[in-house]
Amino acid sequence: MSEQTFNSLKMHAEDNVVIALRNLRAGEALSVQGGSTNVQVQQNIPFGHKIATDFIPKGQSVLKYGEWLGIATEDIAIGHHVHVHNVRGLNEQERYDARSGKERSKI
Repeated sequence: MSEQTFNSLKMHAEDNVVIALRNLRAGEALSVQGGSTNVQVQQNIPFGHKIATDFIPKGQSVLKYGEWLGIATEDIAIGHHVHVHNVRGLNEQERYDARSGKERSKI
């Protein structure tokens, strides 16, 4: 029996990103531990970085560990790198909203 290998990890069912378990090349299909997806990587992604598994519109929260990680500063297409160039941190009100369970999109 062959062992399945994964190239990415989904930390929580509600996450809209996965984590690269190794350097990924544009064109590779994601094989997600902890979830299923039919996503092709659109850019080279370094080990440990995030990849969008859902379209994340500008202004929507980026979810990792089932928690708000930050806010998209531009539209992020499926399969694209999610990092400081297209995500900003949460401000005080957004941190409060995240803790209180407020709607997670278009905050």
